[in-house]
Amino acid sequence: MSPAEPLHCTIDIEASGFGRQSYPIEVGWALADGRTGCVLVRPPAHWTHWDESAERVHGITRETLRQHGRDPIDVALRLNAELGGQTVYSDAWGHDFAWISRLFDEAELPRHFKLEPAASLFGETLLGQLDEVHTAAFTELAVARHRASNDARALQRALQALEQRPGRRMR
Repeated sequence: MSPAEPLHCTIDIEASGFGRQSYPIEVGWALADGRTGCVLVRPPAHWTHWDESAERVHGITRETLRQHGRDPIDVALRLNAELGGQTVYSDAWGHDFAWISRLFDEAELPRHFKLEPAASLFGETLLGQLDEVHTAAFTELAVARHRASNDARALQRALQALEQRPGRRMR
């Protein structure tokens, strides 16, 4: 892949936990030009599920969300402005799709970008290497803090590295 070739647009979502009652609390993205963005989501009063073990992983407290989070409609508008018209790749598509859907349903807005699994880019041979390359990307980027934008940037770097490998088979 030449340096001038655009990168894949990626997304990562931190959530209140897992399962049907969980919801997004932070959304981070990395754009095709390499710029990143991140926004905290202030949960509406009826979003009550909270998993302490998830908090230990992402390090975001309910108080942080109350103080610094944005309303779901503001987050949805920002995501549409930043990602509109693009295909955005996720390494946890099953969870991320549900959380993005919950966010946009709450905001009562249509989503203007397509969300796809990162795995859809590669044949089986390279797909089996994604975890290893993704872990290496975190080290290469010297990511010190677990945040959604860092995770999106590391995924973007991992996808780029896989595309540079000999014998790649993009779908």
